[in-house]
Amino acid sequence: MDFDPNNEVVKLCAQGMQKEGNLEYDEAGALFLQAWEKATTDFEKFVAAHYLAKHQDLTENKLKWDEKSLSFALKINDQDMLSNYPSLYLNIAKCYEDLKNFEKAAQNYQTALLYADNLPNDGYGQMIRTGITSGISRLSDTTK
Repeated sequence: MDFDPNNEVVKLCAQGMQKEGNLEYDEAGALFLQAWEKATTDFEKFVAAHYLAKHQDLTENKLKWDEKSLSFALKINDQDMLSNYPSLYLNIAKCYEDLKNFEKAAQNYQTALLYADNLPNDGYGQMIRTGITSGISRLSDTTK
């Protein structure tokens, strides 16, 4: 699924990422919230919730937005969306790990791993794969 650069929600998120790159975190967060408020489709809600998750101070709030993003992603009937699942499940798993809910963390790391074959074979894909395997490894260390 291609990101339409003319889509207003995508534009707001791109502007937010630019603000984030300039270390203007409050402005970035405001743009992501504006994107969420304008989002009407499952795709737009998936995108906006993903960026809102990144700007949460509390792990509980990050988890809430990550789970929202995943719930909207799962509603989109497009094979291209499968490449987003590993990252979404990884983010959720890390939240559960940080919250010391190791059972749910393990479930989400394993689900991320199930979808890892859908990742591109590039730096991004490798980063996500490494995050998944590192999380699984950390959890196996906690159960020893």
